[in-house]
Amino acid sequence: MDRSSFIMVLAVIAASVPTNFAQAGARTSSEPRVLAPIMESGPTLAPFQHVRFCIRYPSDCQASSGQSLTVDLSASTLELLARVNRDVNNAIAPRTKSYGANIEDRWTISPISGDCNDYAVTKRRKLIESGIPASALRLSVTKTAAGEGHLVLVVTTNKADLVLDNLVDAIKPWQNTNYRWIKIQSSTNPRLWNEIRSPEQTVTLRSAPNGRISARLPA
Repeated sequence: MDRSSFIMVLAVIAASVPTNFAQAGARTSSEPRVLAPIMESGPTLAPFQHVRFCIRYPSDCQASSGQSLTVDLSASTLELLARVNRDVNNAIAPRTKSYGANIEDRWTISPISGDCNDYAVTKRRKLIESGIPASALRLSVTKTAAGEGHLVLVVTTNKADLVLDNLVDAIKPWQNTNYRWIKIQSSTNPRLWNEIRSPEQTVTLRSAPNGRISARLPA
């Protein structure tokens, strides 16, 4: 990703931020604003399938100490997120699972075929292996506009909480996903989960001359 592409992505995010979402304090007109982060309202039960996942993959569920809770939204970070999101989406063939009916169906890292859960845990593992701190990578349970449960990976950056999703290759701020946000992993202990407060309003990313876009990164 060249510098101009990186600046364009930051400009799209900055243009989408209402004034009440901006961080307090003086800033230059060219400095990107900061999107409101995901707000947690209190502890909740971990998804049962995540408990099973942690038994199978204990290294992916270790509590972290001393790690940064955010990553800088740099050109190299965006390039890495885009590549991992795209590569994992292409590598796993979509398949519906029946967790209640088939005990063999479970969250799996890098399967040949799988559902949203498998995509999300695979992306988290690959980003950790690429040097992104585990504390900044959190699985989150959402519901789609159709009311279906859906798991995504949230990357906490210093400018926005960005979503890696198997349904699209676009990297989006969490407010612009059109999902209802239910719960998310703790940043300090991935075995623990917290409920999520709904954002006060949905942020719409704009593109000249018309139409809605997401902060899609170049291939």
